Amino acid sequence: MFEKLRIREHMEVADAGGQHVGTIDEVKDDQIKLTRSDSSDGAHHFIAFDNVDRIEDNRVYLKEGTPIPMGTGTR
Repeated sequence: MFEKLRIREHMEVADAGGQHVGTIDEVKDDQIKLTRSDSSDGAHHFIAFDNVDRIEDNRVYLKEGTPIPMGTGTR
C-alpha cells in the first residue's frame, strides 16, 4: 500500500506498463488532478487514489486496467 502523503505536485503519473499518462497538478480530496498542459485536449483530468498501485522513483504507477482519461499522455 502506498502513502497518499507521498504524492506531490509535479510527479509523473504512468500506467501499469510505465507509459506516461500525465503530470500531477494538484492533489485534491481523494483524486489526483493532472495538468492541462500535459493533455491533448487542454483540459484537467482526474484519477482516483483507488487507482494508484505504487509510488516508485518519483513516479506514480496506476493499477493494471485503470481507465485512462481520453486526452491524456497515452491517448
